[in-house]
Amino acid sequence: MADVTNLRTPAESGLSKLFEVARMKFPTGVSIAREEAFRYFEAMGLPSRRVEAFKYTDLRAALKEAAPPADAPAAATAREAIGAAKGFAGIEAVRLAFVNGHLVAEASDLGHVPQGVTVTPLNEALAANDPLLASLAPVAQSRENPIYQLNAAFMADGLLVRVAAGAKVAAPLHLRFVGTGAEAFSTATRVLVVLEADAELMVLESHEGPDGVAYQPNDALDVVIGDRARFHHSRLNGEGREAIALSTISARLGAGSHIETVNVVTGAVLSRHQIYLHFAGEDATATVNGATMLGDGQLADSTLLADHAAVGGVSRELFKTVIDGDATGVFQGKIIVEQIAQKTDGKMKSDCLLLKDEGQMMNKPELEIFADDVACGHGATCGAPDADLLFYLMARGLPRPEAESLLVQAFLGEALESVTHAGAREAMIGTVETWLAERS
Repeated sequence: MADVTNLRTPAESGLSKLFEVARMKFPTGVSIAREEAFRYFEAMGLPSRRVEAFKYTDLRAALKEAAPPADAPAAATAREAIGAAKGFAGIEAVRLAFVNGHLVAEASDLGHVPQGVTVTPLNEALAANDPLLASLAPVAQSRENPIYQLNAAFMADGLLVRVAAGAKVAAPLHLRFVGTGAEAFSTATRVLVVLEADAELMVLESHEGPDGVAYQPNDALDVVIGDRARFHHSRLNGEGREAIALSTISARLGAGSHIETVNVVTGAVLSRHQIYLHFAGEDATATVNGATMLGDGQLADSTLLADHAAVGGVSRELFKTVIDGDATGVFQGKIIVEQIAQKTDGKMKSDCLLLKDEGQMMNKPELEIFADDVACGHGATCGAPDADLLFYLMARGLPRPEAESLLVQAFLGEALESVTHAGAREAMIGTVETWLAERS
């Protein structure tokens, strides 16, 4: 019997042509295997619903054409784009700005980095073959993901951030990603954060871009968290409504370390946020939350894999989704407890609030447990706003839209409570309020 070969889509053929052109422009580095990454992607192709991990997010069907990698913007264009950006704008932070996937040094605080922190542009690190590059892709499972490998192949710019042992960095680093332009473009940024033992750092990420342009960002954040180090991370997806936005967090946790990451989604016609956690050291802890608000035609996918490979790990995952109109929410979460990882405590939950009957939510929580002394569980709920609570609020004079807004804020608030930075938490609550105001 002859082998069955899938025909390549126009987007897949386009990506191959773009890679052949782009590879001549990219800086080379001993630690970066661009060729291997793209050949892996080429062998896998754009994932379709036949691939279990992409069952509800068919990128092969959604991505009609491959947008070309964006060139570095002109200085005036970059200034204008950054000046219009809103995400985390009111927070005192060290700004590191990217426009169309390229670091804009003159709009970044590279000369005002806090003591104990070293920030190196990725292009410089590649040219110097920085030893820190060996810490890229810290979680093995992420290297089996075609979207992550596509980022590795086209990676055009980014940062290497090192926090010295014992450094407690008070000011957050704000990674500001802004897209601009009237024609479709793609970006591929990679940021590596390495926290040495007992260090602590807060990173803010904001992603914004133009409405009406089908641009295609694919960004990745790698984090290596040393023993007893603490990493706090808040992310806003405010991409343009026609964007197809892909993102990956890949984090390795040392003994006694902690990661807190929260992702708030309002943007993009299709977004997929992938989170890979590897509990490499004993007694590591993780808090992973998400708050997603969707309107007509949008699809947002949150996919999580937490690999407990050491004793005593604790993970808490809570994802809240609000769907208005005919949007689609997706949550896929898997907790793996390896045989060595006794005393693991893992809890995962996804809740969805449907504001209209046309919406739909796909939940797929999983547990793979190979140890016998663990406490793990998962759950999922989906439903309309509580009729009794709505009646109670409306009976006290609130119009139905205002009553619904109060319920939505309370529903999403639980996912945002874990954000330890007060300014970041308020900014995320502000994003919820803005979405509700626009809906009304």
